Amino acid sequence: MKLTSRFRRLLQRPGSIDLGPYEKLTAAVGEAEESLKDLTDEELTEVVTEMRTTGGLDEGDQIEFLALAREAGLRAIGERAFDGQIVGALALLQGRIVEMATGEGKTLAGAFAAAGYAIGGRRVQVMAVNDYLAQRDSEWMGPIYALLGVTVSHIGQASTPEERRAAYQADVCYAPVSELGFDVLRDRLVDDVADRVTVQPDVALVDEADSVLIDEARVPLILAGATRTEELDDDVVALVRTLRAGLDYEIDGDGRTVALTDKGTDKVEAALGDINLYEDENLDRLTQINVALHAEVLLRRDVDYLVRDGKVSLINNNRGRIAKLQRWPDGLQAAVEAKEAVPVSDSGEVLDSITVQALVSSYPTVCGMTGTAVVVGEQLQEFYKVEVAVVPPNKPNIRVDEPDRLYLTVAQKNKALVEHIGEVHETGRPILIGTHSVEESEQLSDQLEEADIPHVVLNAKNDAEEAAIIAEAGVPGTVTVSTQMAGRGTDIRLGGRDESHDKDRAIELGGLYVIGTGLHASRRLDDQLRGRAGRQGDPGGSLFFASLADELVTRYSVTSGLRPSPDADGRLTDRKAIGMLEHAQRVADGANAELHRTTWSYHRLTGQQRSILLDTREKVLTEDLAAEELAERAKERYDELVEELDEDTVKAAARKIALHHLDRKWTDHLAYLADLREGIHLRSLAGGIVHMKPIDEFNKSAIASFDTLIADAWTEAAETFKEAEITADGLDEEASGVPRPTATWTYLVNDNPFGTEADRILGRLRNAIKPESEGQSEEIPAETFDQDELPEELRDLDDEDLADELPEELREAGDDTEDKKPDTKD
Repeated sequence: MKLTSRFRRLLQRPGSIDLGPYEKLTAAVGEAEESLKDLTDEELTEVVTEMRTTGGLDEGDQIEFLALAREAGLRAIGERAFDGQIVGALALLQGRIVEMATGEGKTLAGAFAAAGYAIGGRRVQVMAVNDYLAQRDSEWMGPIYALLGVTVSHIGQASTPEERRAAYQADVCYAPVSELGFDVLRDRLVDDVADRVTVQPDVALVDEADSVLIDEARVPLILAGATRTEELDDDVVALVRTLRAGLDYEIDGDGRTVALTDKGTDKVEAALGDINLYEDENLDRLTQINVALHAEVLLRRDVDYLVRDGKVSLINNNRGRIAKLQRWPDGLQAAVEAKEAVPVSDSGEVLDSITVQALVSSYPTVCGMTGTAVVVGEQLQEFYKVEVAVVPPNKPNIRVDEPDRLYLTVAQKNKALVEHIGEVHETGRPILIGTHSVEESEQLSDQLEEADIPHVVLNAKNDAEEAAIIAEAGVPGTVTVSTQMAGRGTDIRLGGRDESHDKDRAIELGGLYVIGTGLHASRRLDDQLRGRAGRQGDPGGSLFFASLADELVTRYSVTSGLRPSPDADGRLTDRKAIGMLEHAQRVADGANAELHRTTWSYHRLTGQQRSILLDTREKVLTEDLAAEELAERAKERYDELVEELDEDTVKAAARKIALHHLDRKWTDHLAYLADLREGIHLRSLAGGIVHMKPIDEFNKSAIASFDTLIADAWTEAAETFKEAEITADGLDEEASGVPRPTATWTYLVNDNPFGTEADRILGRLRNAIKPESEGQSEEIPAETFDQDELPEELRDLDDEDLADELPEELREAGDDTEDKKPDTKD
């Protein structure tokens, strides 16, 4: 194990760092622990308090502190940390991402590390994935922090500004990552320092680190200001519903984009009064048609969103739960609302935004914990410069992971799935079934009901009950159906929450049995679901069902040329067919990594420009920069006001005017960048992406737009200052034409919902290697690809190398098709 670790480091390949130094320190912690047992609680607290410093804890201090923390954990909540938890805490204190299996005590290890940073003079924000976990963990670990003399707090969506301000002052603050981002955005737009709630970012300790840092890293958090309600014309909605697939519009092979055909364009233009959709005056109508078509064709109810309480609620695909503050941008939200005939929600203009990755990267120290990190070790190193430490389980993992079962069709897979669930349920073994969507969980629930298999369903429609439902999934005889298990954060104990419901019988039956209804796009997500079983040395098992018609295979692999030979039940056991699954998952992982890189490359320049603007804004807010600039640009007016009013009033007015114009310019710049990025996207659809480098074109235009932004803001501020209504009571913002937004709100968006460069490249690559269809008569010109535009795993490959990367059956497909021309008859 250590030899492998050293080789990985030598080759600079991500993997588990050498735990040897941590294990030695952990042994020293155990030795130091013995001398602490005679301390009273007050004495223990006093000893820790005397250790407080501003320069961080050195190695000796860490040993002493963790011995004290272990004793505090035993006294405060009755849990003495395992050696593995001490190792995890040490790794966190050195800025690592710690991989610990489910049930191994990540929460306690994280609390020790957070307290250690605090004792070393650092302020820590523990990033949780939702309000429930932030509150639960802060309250659960609270007695330990109190005994160590460390203050702790938490915030959630319902927290008031006063509560947030107080919470951020604590040594350790637990908060959902989205709330941290939203508070940063709001603080960026205050016009009085006293209105700020956040503190300078210092240490980010990220729970469910792979989910936050990788899966959600590219999600932009948005601060919007009220503008208007964005309704679609009824005639547009009705018209789109008459369009026919394959005739009036075409969907790309990945199911990510949809576009009108020439015939469809003619039909739409005729229906709207013989207009030309592509003339400037009709671009708004064209946009409405496009978003309505996207909403009607590509977004699926109970898969991408739910309709409840008269509102459209998006489903977070990473967690299978309602994304309470998430919505689609660019009119797509209104299009879905029109599709479902629910009231259209208010729209607004984007005042500012920040991605989760940019937010986390603003912290000088980043560490975190999760059950699955090594698989994304390269990305964690690439985007955050952090290494992974894999902590072995306290007890060996004895879970039995059965080989995946592959079927030809979805129907055959589902039939076998339900039969297998029935067979296992008859034994009384507890079963946890992981599905990919709300729709799938409800369909499976119907099938289980038909088979008279009692069960409970956990999906985005009843997520408020998730903790209670999941906690009882280990009770014998229980069948639990759940959407997307990633990030649930609730321990599943055999025998139920308190282990009092036939725990011994659950063990005899083989422990919790996890069944997946299909493979995920990433092996890491499969592992997260598997990890629900086999907690802390308990027995357990897992089995995944899949079919060649699953989205993973149809989207990320090519089945043409495959000659499957299923048995009577439709099951496939040959190596080539099973290899198709592994290939699809590898390609999906590569495509998602490339999507992350592409998205980050677009947001990186925007973040740099925002930093430049924020530097100027900070000087305006905290210094007299606005007064100095406007006194120079409008000297006569400035001197006149100072004579008439006191100088502090004039300075305050100048500050508000300058802040308004800086914020206004940034808002306009963001709108321009959004349009620019969409334009780059359209140009790529036209086929110029390979030769044009969209990101280079985007950066060139974005830089040109920003070059004069701050100077233009000062020019406009000076013009406003000359005419502004300023009295002894201060600036009349409304009368002076510099009003603040009447309302603001925050939400998340799905970045680039109309498809990505990686998606389009992957689709073209797949189309390029597909054998000709039987009815095809025209020769399709070969696709060419710029190396930089391909997913990393496919770069630097010539045609023969690319063929070698494909499953064996695909390499033979081209030869087969030459001999398989259809019979022709007159």
